[in-house]
Amino acid sequence: MTHILAIDQGTTSTRALIFDADMAPVASAQQEFPQHYPQSGWVEHDASDLWSSTAATCRAAIEKAGVSPDQIAGIGITNQRETTLIWDRETGRPIHRAIVWQDRRTSDLCARLRDQGHEARVTEITGLLLDPYFSGTKVKWLLDTVEGAREAAEAGKLIFGTVDTYLIWKLTGGAAHVTDATNAARTLLYDIEAGTWSEEICDLLDIPLSMLPEIRDCADDFGTTRPDLFGRPIPILGVAGDQQAATIGQACFTPGMVKSTYGTGCFALLNTGDELVRSSHRLLTTVAYQLDGKRTYALEGSIFIAGAVVQWLRDGLKIIREAAETQPLAERADPTQTLVLVPAFTGLGAPYWNAECRAAIFGLTRNSGPAEFARAALQSVGFQTRDLLEAMHADWDSEAHGQGATLRVDGGMSASDYAMQFLSDILGAPVDRPANVETTVLGAAWLAGHRAGLYPDQAGFAENWALDRSFAPAMEDDERARLYDGWKRAVTAAQGF
Repeated sequence: MTHILAIDQGTTSTRALIFDADMAPVASAQQEFPQHYPQSGWVEHDASDLWSSTAATCRAAIEKAGVSPDQIAGIGITNQRETTLIWDRETGRPIHRAIVWQDRRTSDLCARLRDQGHEARVTEITGLLLDPYFSGTKVKWLLDTVEGAREAAEAGKLIFGTVDTYLIWKLTGGAAHVTDATNAARTLLYDIEAGTWSEEICDLLDIPLSMLPEIRDCADDFGTTRPDLFGRPIPILGVAGDQQAATIGQACFTPGMVKSTYGTGCFALLNTGDELVRSSHRLLTTVAYQLDGKRTYALEGSIFIAGAVVQWLRDGLKIIREAAETQPLAERADPTQTLVLVPAFTGLGAPYWNAECRAAIFGLTRNSGPAEFARAALQSVGFQTRDLLEAMHADWDSEAHGQGATLRVDGGMSASDYAMQFLSDILGAPVDRPANVETTVLGAAWLAGHRAGLYPDQAGFAENWALDRSFAPAMEDDERARLYDGWKRAVTAAQGF
C-alpha cells in the first residue's frame, strides 16, 4: 500500500488526487457542479451533485494514476466548511438541498438572537459569532421550514452533517455518522473548550442532539468504503475542513505561524497552540487540528470574497475572459487614479461581520476603465488581509511568542505575482508562497497517510515544505498609509450606505 486518495470537495468543484509514498501527486480529476440561487443571498447545492462528483473524480483519479485499489492505504477528505445537510437516517434521502456557507437566509434569525442578548454566551461556548455563515442557524431554518422535518428530527429519524459527514456516510454506505473536530468547530453547536457538542446551544436553536455526528480526531478511523465503490473496502483515515487542512498542508505546526488561503474567499489562520484565545476584535476562535486527542487552537479571520472578485470581473462585468488576464490588465492601470473596491457582494466578514453591507467602488472618474477595475479588485484582497492580520496581532502578539510576521499563502489567487506583491507591500511584511500551493488537499493526504503509517510525523512533514518565492515589501511607508487609510474610509462609507 503505497498511495493515498485525497478528496477535496469545494464550493464550486470536487477534486480527487492520488499521492504516492513521497507525498507527491501523481494523478488528479476535477468536476464542477451547478450552483443554485433560489433567492437573492441564498446559495444551495444539490446533495446528489456533491456525491456524484466525488465518486466520479475518485474513480477517474485512480484510473489515471494506474494504481489498483489494493495499493491505496487510505482516504483523506477535506471539504467546504459550514455547508449544511440534513437527511433521513434510514433512506439517506436529503430533506432539502444543502445550504452553502455563503448563504445569508438566516440573517434575521441571527439578528433576533443578538437582540435577545445571546451572542456573548454563544461566542463564549463556540468561539464563533452569531452569523448566517455557520451551520447551526441553517439547521434550525431547515427544521422550522421543511414540512414535517422537526417532528421527524425529534423522533430520531433525521441526521445532520457538514459535507465531510455526508460524504463519509455515502462512502461507507450509511455505516458511519462521524465528523472531525475542525468541522465540528464551525457548526455553532460545538463547545470549543470541552471538545463536545453543546447541549445549551442545541437547546437555544431547538436542535435535537440525536441528529449530530460523533466527533473524532483529524487523523482517525472514520470507517471503510463500500466494497463496490472502488473494488475493495478502503479505510477513511483523515478529515479536516478546508482551511484547517491548508494550515496543516502549510506545516503551520508552531504557535505564531500564519497562513492565508485565497480561494473563493480568503481565510487566515494563526496557530495559537494549546492556548484558547478569546478575540476582542471579532475574530473567530477555532480548532486548527486535533491529533492524538489533543486540540491545537487558532484565531481565524474569514473574508467572503477573494478569488470570487476575479470571477465577478469575468462573469459580471465581462472585462476578462479568464482569471490569468487580471494581472496584465491591472499592471496597465493609470497610476494617477485610486479606485477602491469594497467587495461586500455577500456582506463583510471579519473583523466587521456586517451581513447587510453590499459592494461599492469609490474614486471613479471618466477615465476609469477595465484596467483600474482589475487593479482595485486584486488590491481589495490585500486590504482585507491586512484587516485580518492587524486584528490577529492585536489579540495575540506573535512576536512576543517568538514568531515573526511572515505570512504563508496558498490557493488559486496566490499564483498572481501582482496580488502577492501588493499583499506584501500593504502588510509591510514578507509573504512566502510554497512550491506546492495545493496545500489544502496535501493536508488531507498527510492526515490519512500519517494515520496509515505511510507518511512522517509533523516534524518530518514540516521539513518537506519548500519555498517557491518570497515577496518583500517595496512600498514607501507614506504610500502604504495613504492607501490603507483610503480603504478604511471606503469600508466605513459602504457600511453607512
